[in-house]
Amino acid sequence: MAEYQTVRTAPGVRTAEIDAGLRAHMNKVYGTMSVGMLITALAAWAIAGLSVTSDPSATGVMIREGEHLSGLGAAIYTTPLRFVIMFAPLAFVLFGWGALIRRASASAVQLGFFVFAAAIGLSLSVIFLVYTDFSIVQTFVVTAIAFSGLSLWGYTTKKDISGWGAFLIMGVIGLIVAMIINIFLASPVMMYAISAIGILIFAGLTAFYTQDIKNQYVMHATHGDQEWLDKAAYDGALSLYIAFLNMFQFLLMFMGQQE
Repeated sequence: MAEYQTVRTAPGVRTAEIDAGLRAHMNKVYGTMSVGMLITALAAWAIAGLSVTSDPSATGVMIREGEHLSGLGAAIYTTPLRFVIMFAPLAFVLFGWGALIRRASASAVQLGFFVFAAAIGLSLSVIFLVYTDFSIVQTFVVTAIAFSGLSLWGYTTKKDISGWGAFLIMGVIGLIVAMIINIFLASPVMMYAISAIGILIFAGLTAFYTQDIKNQYVMHATHGDQEWLDKAAYDGALSLYIAFLNMFQFLLMFMGQQE
């Protein structure tokens, strides 16, 4: 709280130069995030296309009338490899991203983010086999509108929401635990409850991350920490990307129409 007030009220902090730099920084954050989303979408769509075949002898696993899993699809979705694909991005965020930010160059951090986005596309490709293309696009548009409003509010609000962070992260941990438990329980009711809570948590995180990115930039720019500034946009892009992606997936459970 004190740090937030210091950043906002310290004499000379909000100079025209810092304001211009902040606008450029936020544009870079949103631009990087958007490219990451595009990479994820293209990777998911391409992998889903390669995972389906009309040849029933390929694997014998039928998805729907006239379509079967290809060899690649069977390997990704029906073998233990699916757990590696599912949890590898999470492991990277928890254990690899921080080290990359500390030790690598800005260009290497950017590359790491784009590789991560492609890996997410691999794990997300299954939605094209489960839901209709229309419902996926519809859910994406709804998510984009909600995300834009929440992020704009987080950027413009005068209210200090830094206290939300710890509470929301605890909620994320609880969600992960509940989702792992539900893998074994396979309870639809529990899954819908998880989805509803998840939407609220990541909506809050969208606003929280946006304000935090803004305040962190002002603080570091004031102290001339150029090395941090070179990498910070990619760190912010990752945070907002994860918030958007999770909101999209949880909304898809409500809005998605299955094939």
